[in-house]
Amino acid sequence: MSLTIKVHLATHFNDLNIIQYQTNRHNRRKFTNYDLKIRPRPIYSSSPLTVYRPKMNVDSVRSSVIKSSLIEPDGGVVVDLVVPESERELKTEEAESMPRVNLTNIDLEWVQVISEGWASPLKGFMRENEYLQSLHFNCLKTKDGSIVNMSLPIVLAIDDETKERIGSSTNVGLVGPGGDLIGILRSIEIYKHNKEERIARTWGTTAPGLPYVDEVITPAGNWLIGGDLEVLKPIKYNDGLDHYRLSPQQLRNEFDRRQADAVFAFQLRNPVHNGHALLMNDTRRRLLEMGFKNPILLLHPLGGFTKADDVPLDVRMEQHSKVLEDGVLDPKTTIVSIFPSPMHYAGPTEVQWHAKARVNAGANFYIVGRDPAGMGHPTEKRDLYDPDHGKKVLSMAPGLEKLNILPFRVAAYDTVEKKMAFFNPSRAKEFLFISGTKMRAYAKTGENPPDGFMCPGGWKVLVNYYKNLQSEEATEQAAVLAS
Repeated sequence: MSLTIKVHLATHFNDLNIIQYQTNRHNRRKFTNYDLKIRPRPIYSSSPLTVYRPKMNVDSVRSSVIKSSLIEPDGGVVVDLVVPESERELKTEEAESMPRVNLTNIDLEWVQVISEGWASPLKGFMRENEYLQSLHFNCLKTKDGSIVNMSLPIVLAIDDETKERIGSSTNVGLVGPGGDLIGILRSIEIYKHNKEERIARTWGTTAPGLPYVDEVITPAGNWLIGGDLEVLKPIKYNDGLDHYRLSPQQLRNEFDRRQADAVFAFQLRNPVHNGHALLMNDTRRRLLEMGFKNPILLLHPLGGFTKADDVPLDVRMEQHSKVLEDGVLDPKTTIVSIFPSPMHYAGPTEVQWHAKARVNAGANFYIVGRDPAGMGHPTEKRDLYDPDHGKKVLSMAPGLEKLNILPFRVAAYDTVEKKMAFFNPSRAKEFLFISGTKMRAYAKTGENPPDGFMCPGGWKVLVNYYKNLQSEEATEQAAVLAS
């Protein structure tokens, strides 16, 4: 698999063909003569890379201030739906007089996602017209006629009793799992929740055993409620990880503080092994070769709902910190932050959401690998989605044209060189593929993986986690037998 790239903006280009200048037909922003649309071509090849320097107004480039926000958020601004502190008390009193809707833990994750602007320009839980556009077209049409990607419906379900209690009220208060008022949903619209249609269109199957379906949709009510969201104060979990939870605007500010001229995002929900690190470091090297001076990596693990056998967030974050401590990734050019979205495991449909959210955070390059957001079929021994469809869909998804998609080469353990390396088909027998399942099996048994698979500090975190987990399971089993 080769790494391919579309460059949105740069002062130097390698092995690229310019095919046309972008125009400002819709006046969404002013383009300079070095805003270019580039034909994707491989940047990994056996031939040396050549430098192509397009004609441009050099003085204008030198005088411009380089911002990491090389890519505009959808809708032009990052949505911020958190009530200003000066208005908080008054809004809280108002919310207390409204009918209430109780939120689950996963509902609360979506409140954070919406309120911080990850789903910009969405300003609340979807009303029916937005829901139908998302469900059927994977995108939304804005008031000015432009299209933004929105591949997953972001909705709030309620049951019959809650619907009856709301009655004719136009506004409702949102109550968190702990009983605290979280926010207000204004100018509400209630419509039917056709679960079967939602499941079939989002996952492409209604087979039993889909984690998000079992956890969220099946037990949910038969109605969806949409409206404009106001959040009374920033969502915090007080789990020792809140300092990692940077909003899109906070990330943009940090990229600018570091004077980034490119931002490339990498999402994962697994521990970082040296194959991941090879990919990220090699991507940065290639961006430097293309003329960027200070590309910054956004290492962005998913922090919302995950299935039961995934490594928990706190363990993953501890492991990621060891990767930086051990120097596998450079802390000066890496930002580690938590992406608060719940995980659907909906393959090519969901990976569009993951990419779109990083646009709003200011990333103009997005790394995508084999079977992104995919999983094994819940009832059959096969992948639920074609492993290559994720990167193909991203390369042509409506509303994502401004994002540069970076499909990456497969990395495996080179048994000759004793390290993780890009897979070489001509030496296929000399490479060992260590899957996530195999990695977890090593950690559970305390067996060490081959030297060079993962940094020692990071591996120790995993071994300790599974050792403690097995101890807890043994204690629980003994208690059950004793009773």
